[in-house]
Amino acid sequence: MKEKGIGGGNTITGLNFENESNILSLLEKTDGYSVKEGVVYFQKKEVARSYAKHSLYKYLETRGLDYKKYISKKLLPDEAIYVIKNNTLFVIEIKFQKVAGSVDEKLQTCDFKKKQYKKLMSPLNIDVEYVYILSDWFRHPAYKDTLDYIISVGCHYYFKYLPLEKIGLPVPKYWIEL
Repeated sequence: MKEKGIGGGNTITGLNFENESNILSLLEKTDGYSVKEGVVYFQKKEVARSYAKHSLYKYLETRGLDYKKYISKKLLPDEAIYVIKNNTLFVIEIKFQKVAGSVDEKLQTCDFKKKQYKKLMSPLNIDVEYVYILSDWFRHPAYKDTLDYIISVGCHYYFKYLPLEKIGLPVPKYWIEL
């Protein structure tokens, strides 16, 4: 089962979550990238900022925004990466499952959460995309309807993989040439 033909087999242009679940750690291990205090650099040029969990709300405070004026309850993203090039906040939720459980229903909340994040970021004119990074557990046919739903509401998912180009981050040149 692949989202629009993308599955994770093409790990040459993205981050592979096979042995790691922290996006910033993976970026730091990627040629040309460095991360310092939540700022992501590619070839020493700032390309993104990371706002995981409560740090998103600390950022909003620095911009003079009180989240309670836009949403009634904080949402705490696993990772939120603001990509400067496309002025988009990518809310990235990492769901690695080995047995059936509560994550099943959490996958069905992406539409609501994406709309909440959009309300939150609208005063800053920042667009929002919602992305799941999923383990192979979710390839099981029992998740077909859920995965179809994720796509139908304008959210995205990838299996153990995050394509850099899809979120607007630079792909190291030698990766493309391989």
